Amino acid sequence: MSERVESRAEDTMEPDEAEPRDEGADEASGESQEEAELGLDDAGVGDGEESEDPTPEELEEASVEAELGQDLNHLQGELEQLNDQHLRLAAEFKNYRRRAETEMSQAWSRGQADLLRHLLDALDDLQRVGAWEPETTTVESLVEGVDLVERKIRQALEAAGVEVIDPEGEIFDPNHMEAMFRVPAESEDQEEQVAQVLQKGYMLDGHLVRPARVGVFKHD
Repeated sequence: MSERVESRAEDTMEPDEAEPRDEGADEASGESQEEAELGLDDAGVGDGEESEDPTPEELEEASVEAELGQDLNHLQGELEQLNDQHLRLAAEFKNYRRRAETEMSQAWSRGQADLLRHLLDALDDLQRVGAWEPETTTVESLVEGVDLVERKIRQALEAAGVEVIDPEGEIFDPNHMEAMFRVPAESEDQEEQVAQVLQKGYMLDGHLVRPARVGVFKHD
């Protein structure tokens, strides 16, 4: 009987002897749970803000950027096209200039060949005149032969575009003439007139080849 009483007494003593409950831990656990709930709430709010629709300003900005991108692509295409046209025109101009230079050179060569052909005819006549025989040739025929050679040479020069400057009796022109000596003038009307032509001058296509060498009247 006494053993049962002791056993019950020990059972009733066990709760009092158990370890005391840590109230600080319970409070810390509660605070952690509250913070976790607050964190979830904040995360929910943040997620809700990111999922909002773009504003009209953002839409307008995106539209402007798209238009600028299209314009840039268009301008780049035009630039490439213009660059290609420039290269083509440069190549065509280079080929044209080369052809023009070749044609000019060929035309000049043909002109020289024509002039040489006419001069060769005159040279043949001059050689025949030089081969005259005193026993069978008269002075009249010799002079006629020389005149024939001169006419042929003059015709060849005229065909080549050469102009003869023969200024006898004209007013002295220093652009086309060269004064070699002075001749006393009998009157003032003869002042600066060409008294004598020593050598005729020549021009080719408006360019002076050789000035005429002359004597000029001067009144003292």
